[in-house]
Amino acid sequence: MAPMVKAQGAGDAQQRLRRIAAPVARNLWNIETSGFERLPENGPAILCPNHISFIDSAFLMLSVTRNISFVGKAEYMDSWKTKYVFPALGMIPIDRTGGSKSAAALQTAARVLRRGELFGMFPEGTRARDGRIHKGRTGAARLALEVGAPIFPVGITGTDLIQPPDARAPVPFKSCRIAIGRPIRPERYAAMSERHRALRAMIDEVMFEICELTGGDYVNTYAGKTADAPAETRQPTRPAHVTDATAVVDVAVPRDLVNA
Repeated sequence: MAPMVKAQGAGDAQQRLRRIAAPVARNLWNIETSGFERLPENGPAILCPNHISFIDSAFLMLSVTRNISFVGKAEYMDSWKTKYVFPALGMIPIDRTGGSKSAAALQTAARVLRRGELFGMFPEGTRARDGRIHKGRTGAARLALEVGAPIFPVGITGTDLIQPPDARAPVPFKSCRIAIGRPIRPERYAAMSERHRALRAMIDEVMFEICELTGGDYVNTYAGKTADAPAETRQPTRPAHVTDATAVVDVAVPRDLVNA
């Protein structure tokens, strides 16, 4: 008999932690939540938050009522402090150099979603130290189209004051807000003929919704990158391909869209 392989992603350890830590967190911080009723009670969904503090994923995990797995930087596996705890709580390590090294993490994420679970992914790829909303990377859109799972934009504000960049511990008795936006359905993009355009259009809508939820400024550069010239700061406009909340694109897409 072949040995059983432990499923990657969140499990019993996260459920136990949430039961214990969620009440403690609510006493230490004022975590205001809204829109959580939009999340499905079962079935797959991708949550895409902006990323302004180390504790963003922890606060989101403690605020949902279902297990949620996250991708986290592979460097966490190099430290004895995090290499066992983080994966036990649902972290899937990702090599952020991209290409085939990142693809393995996305394949694991797809298996999590096909089990009907929640998966969280920061579309900016890293923390935005300037507090603004940056251009999104397309990994979440690839997952959504491959699995057929909706993306829920998540707007997080205030956590950068609770635990600023490089702070060693969060400051108690401060407030933050986590807001869940309307779902972005992959069916609206699965009919687009150009692969890159479909992926870019979908993640651009996610970033637009995050800006709406946070009131944040958008910069059309990737987080963590230094542009040759000052980045343009603006309030984003709704992507041109999106006319309203029920818009449908009606052109064909090749089946290999999500495999490229």
